[in-house]
Amino acid sequence: MQNAWVVMPIAVGAFVATMAGGLFAISLRDRLHLVLGFSAGAVVGVSFFDLLPEALESGQMWGGRNVLMFCALGFFLYTLMDRLVLLHDHGDHNSKSRGWIGASSFSAHSLLDGFAIGIAFQASRTIGTMVAIAVLVHDFSDGLNTVNIIVKNGGNRRLALRWLALDAFAPVIGAAISLLIVLPRAGLAPILAVFAGFFLYIGASDLLPESHHAHPRLLTTIATLLGAATLLFATQLTGGI
Repeated sequence: MQNAWVVMPIAVGAFVATMAGGLFAISLRDRLHLVLGFSAGAVVGVSFFDLLPEALESGQMWGGRNVLMFCALGFFLYTLMDRLVLLHDHGDHNSKSRGWIGASSFSAHSLLDGFAIGIAFQASRTIGTMVAIAVLVHDFSDGLNTVNIIVKNGGNRRLALRWLALDAFAPVIGAAISLLIVLPRAGLAPILAVFAGFFLYIGASDLLPESHHAHPRLLTTIATLLGAATLLFATQLTGGI
């Protein structure tokens, strides 16, 4: 509990960053295709530049091949869930159920973010600070992505705000849990890899195609590359999470 006075204020900062990202997405609804393009790059960037590198580094005891297998498991597990939802909704690619699954995944990732902050500070103050900066930077994208996945799948402003609030509170809850549990660093590797697979599917199969649908490709492509570059810069700046 000695790190509580550092961890919890950072978790509150993550709450603010997530809310700011979501409200930003709502205010730019008229330019949603550009926001979706940015989100697609950010989501894929989270997987490639953040979650997978950390999973590989912290999961050396698992072996790189097995860590990537966990990532593939997450990708195809999400594919299966997505297809089942589409069958249930008679092939409606803009179903609310699909949006709920996506938003739930982002909220779970945010919970893990908060948990990772607390665990990192258990290792050292330096590692904790690096993790905190990375989380604060990409939690803005998490909030933006949560709103986008709900709105894109037929949800209204009120529903989007409810999911945004849940996503914003998740890192606070995760940080609080981390103060009560001591977890081996290697134990996080499979979880991080599975979520990397989730986000690769969401970005590549959902957000990216939608961002290009009936819109100029040049601007949306630039927005996508900007989203990926933002996450790459954040992780390089902090040494990765």
